Amino acid sequence: MAEKPRPDKSPEQLSEQLARSRDAVARNITGVRYELDFPRKLRRSFRRETMLWVGAAVAVGVLIAVAPARKKKVYVPPKRGDKQKERLLEAGFVLGALKIAASLLRPVIVDLVRTRVLGLPAPPRRKL
Repeated sequence: MAEKPRPDKSPEQLSEQLARSRDAVARNITGVRYELDFPRKLRRSFRRETMLWVGAAVAVGVLIAVAPARKKKVYVPPKRGDKQKERLLEAGFVLGALKIAASLLRPVIVDLVRTRVLGLPAPPRRKL
């Protein structure tokens, strides 16, 4: 706590005491800054113990590289869209079958259109 003012101290003594306390606070702040300067401490430690730091870095690298990866099983619930996929597969199958059937039935349909709709005579068939 603050000191009680004493009438026996002169203003010069009080200003000297104030200057001394300011110097003490400044020294304390400088000391705290020095202690909290971690980058400087790391650089100094690396300069002193270079082989130790390099060995530690190699050991950590090897540990990370050799350590087995964590295998995590992921369970995916079945989607409700499975029926849609089946319908899509069925539609693709039906379209493929229709394409094959259309290519096989094309000559018959062409003859039918030629004779019935256009009234043209059917071309003579070749004997094999």
